[in-house]
Amino acid sequence: MLNMARLKVLKEVAYRGSLSSAADALSYTQSAISQQIAALESEAGMALLERHPRGVSLTAAGQTLVGHAEGILARLDAAEAALSEIAGLRGGRLRMASFPTAGATLMPLAIATFRALHPDVELTLVEAEPEEIVPRLRAAELDLALLFEFASESLLGEDMTRVELLVDPMYLALPPNHRLAKKAKLRLSELQEEAWVQTSSSSPCARHVVRCCHAAGFEPSVSFESDDYQTVQGLVAAGVGVALIPELALSVVRDDIVIRALSPAPPVRRVIAAAPASARLVPAAPAMLGVLEEAATHYKALGAPIG
Repeated sequence: MLNMARLKVLKEVAYRGSLSSAADALSYTQSAISQQIAALESEAGMALLERHPRGVSLTAAGQTLVGHAEGILARLDAAEAALSEIAGLRGGRLRMASFPTAGATLMPLAIATFRALHPDVELTLVEAEPEEIVPRLRAAELDLALLFEFASESLLGEDMTRVELLVDPMYLALPPNHRLAKKAKLRLSELQEEAWVQTSSSSPCARHVVRCCHAAGFEPSVSFESDDYQTVQGLVAAGVGVALIPELALSVVRDDIVIRALSPAPPVRRVIAAAPASARLVPAAPAMLGVLEEAATHYKALGAPIG
């Protein structure tokens, strides 16, 4: 295996035409240059230089090796420059994922802010549910993700860096002519006779709604399922059921439904940003984590988007 440092020495000797000139240029002693060339000739298995009274010249093997070395060293220099750009957020990429409601609220502001600060970093974003995102994060297909968790379900282990961004309460959606629509706050137990609209039964939100209903003493009667919260709102407006909807999914609320808080405290989900820990953390990820914290603070400062 040819040594890169010795190739640099050979290139400098070829350019300068003498061992002493190369030694001066590299801040080496002439003896050290001679030793480096001798070691490289041993690695190559043939002479690379011809010594003359007034300097040196390359053998045919030396000329061939210097020709290749110039290309190799140029690529190494380019690689070092690219790594420096990534470390300085002047290049590289950040592959992100988000669950849909955060992708429509927190992520656009964070992306716009990050691009203004680091325009040369390539950003990509895909949408999926947390249980689909986490395996891709662990498989290094993604660099950073927005997820949500409930108190009874944790998706992340010690192999992940996690930053809690905000608490996302769930509100009750009712048709405006519902018998309970005029009450400012409701208890979940008051809704045990209702038909329910929820996300698909296997989703974390649906499982949490069922757990909350169980804690209130009843089994919810689910009439319809949809993973699109606008569809859920439409079904509630049509009077086919009531629903629990996270605040992040209520950035746009239909005029023909009413939103009410649950008493004494609403069910909540924790919105978190996650990235691989330690060596797998790409340089742009910590910067985006900071931007996401700012976006979450801005969102909370605006207050709930509902009445």
